Amino acid sequence: MKSAPKDVAAPAPFLRRSDSMGVATLTLNDPGSRNALSLAMIEALNDALADIAHQPDVRAIVFAGQGPAFSSGHDLREIAAHRNDRDGGKEFYERLMRSCGQMMQAIVNLPKPVIAAVEGVATAAGCQLVASCDLAIAGQGARFATPGVNIGLFCSTPMVAIARTISRKHAMEMAWTGALYSADDAERFGLINRVVPAGQALARAQEMAAGLAQRSAKTLAIGKKTFYEQVELSLSEAYAVAGRAMVENLLLPDAAEGIDAFLEKRPPQWERE
Repeated sequence: MKSAPKDVAAPAPFLRRSDSMGVATLTLNDPGSRNALSLAMIEALNDALADIAHQPDVRAIVFAGQGPAFSSGHDLREIAAHRNDRDGGKEFYERLMRSCGQMMQAIVNLPKPVIAAVEGVATAAGCQLVASCDLAIAGQGARFATPGVNIGLFCSTPMVAIARTISRKHAMEMAWTGALYSADDAERFGLINRVVPAGQALARAQEMAAGLAQRSAKTLAIGKKTFYEQVELSLSEAYAVAGRAMVENLLLPDAAEGIDAFLEKRPPQWERE
């Protein structure tokens, strides 16, 4: 029998967390701003990810958005308001970009699978959030864009994650045109894994996450770390890194258990952290 979702205290009212079957679902819960990534939202996400990193019962994470948008990106009203600061907003903008970059990197560095469940629009830093996740499922009505160029603000930081996920030409097309792209386009570009009927992205992402939560946590952690490390290296350097990771993985009790279980035709019993 599936366990009922359990609400877990989140660091801010506009970020909800619920846990079920080893999966923590983090829901951006500020629909009035289209789940904008304000500094407070980003810092709440940073805190939640830091907590999850040290919680062995959480074995996979899903990001979702409440309301008609996944996330519209940085809060432009907040950004505009800080133009009235004595330094024209420079100190705040530096803090905002630093905190956002830390949050995106925390997703990549988290030793657990992270899946985006996208309904509605994911634009600018919201699109960056999707690209930073390991996997992404989108409802048929989802739309994706990096529209900063339309308001004189090139989406340079979103491109860090996006250009590491899709081809350079598709990334430049998104950045230069600022156009909205369909879920089918995003799947074709490689920004998301698959498109599902509208309204089903969260359920499908949670189903996928629950399946991953049944895998060896230590094996997934090694695999995720190695993938992101080797993918930016030269061929010879990548094989050296991956080879060391394979040896490390082979020496784990979970690898011995998994191989023995396969040969003995029985379900494996993974170590618990």
